[in-house]
Amino acid sequence: MIVVTGLIEVKAESREAAAMVAATMARATREEPGCIAYGFYADVEAPNRLRVYEEWTDQAALDAHFASPHMAEFRKNLGTVKLVSMDVQKFEGGPKSPVG
Repeated sequence: MIVVTGLIEVKAESREAAAMVAATMARATREEPGCIAYGFYADVEAPNRLRVYEEWTDQAALDAHFASPHMAEFRKNLGTVKLVSMDVQKFEGGPKSPVG
């Protein structure tokens, strides 16, 4: 399984636009083959910071996601949002197990 996670910070005046762009992307992405989980989440301590969290079955599914029309649209729409920073990383892990 592949996990993609990271932070996207936007200027306050772009928060609502960023949330709309993110929600549209998330809905389309969750329909993709190989997508286990996909979402954007607001930081309760920093409302202009969004965390993206994704789980994919394998690299082929993630590659297909990057090539999807809604990814192209997301990138285009993200260009209209006033970004402060974006740091997203990919992690490859072993089997899942409970914490604790």
